Amino acid sequence: MKFKRFSTLAPVFIASLAIFFIAKNALAEVSPRVRFATTAGDFVVEVYPDKAPKTVENFLQYVKDKHYDGTIFHRVIENFMVQGGGFDAKFSEKKTRAPVVHEGREALAKGGLKNVVGTLAMARTNDPQSATAQFFINVKDNAFLDPTVIPPGDPVPRFEYQGRVYENTPRANLMNAPQLFGYTVFGKVVSGMDVVQKIKATPTGAGGPFPSDVPKTPILINSATLVK
Repeated sequence: MKFKRFSTLAPVFIASLAIFFIAKNALAEVSPRVRFATTAGDFVVEVYPDKAPKTVENFLQYVKDKHYDGTIFHRVIENFMVQGGGFDAKFSEKKTRAPVVHEGREALAKGGLKNVVGTLAMARTNDPQSATAQFFINVKDNAFLDPTVIPPGDPVPRFEYQGRVYENTPRANLMNAPQLFGYTVFGKVVSGMDVVQKIKATPTGAGGPFPSDVPKTPILINSATLVK
């Protein structure tokens, strides 16, 4: 009887074990990692497709296409962020695909990261829907870059922004206000943050088409490689 009882439970145990390993593998798959090998050293970022799926897909496709290889960190501000992924060492802007949809608010709603030290976000122009390949790494907590979550309701009964209160505002007005979109965070540095700190501290000045904030000694991304 003991043997029969064990044989009854064994399939359940095996099935539970299989589910555990499947879940474990699925969890591993949702957080790909990319290694950036630079002239200042290497660092690794982890990205989160469960929080910002289109943004991560866009970023990883650029990695697979070797877009970042040979690009520089062209904008470095020590008390703010380091930005790269768009220009080669001769300051020629690299061709990109169409912009990726802004996912900042959606990412936050799914428990995503904010613009704090070590996080990876999409760079863009004043147009919230203009992000393509360029990214930046926050080197301080930059709460002012975070997307603004719009309260429920239409019209929104009460909304406060930068010390000013808005009442009974049509929801579409707030959802489409460019200044409320913020910047989409889609990953973070998981190793090599000392390299990022080294990059942020490099002396800067004018370079190429930029009047300031360009490293005087170019910091080149030799390669960006998917490692997980």
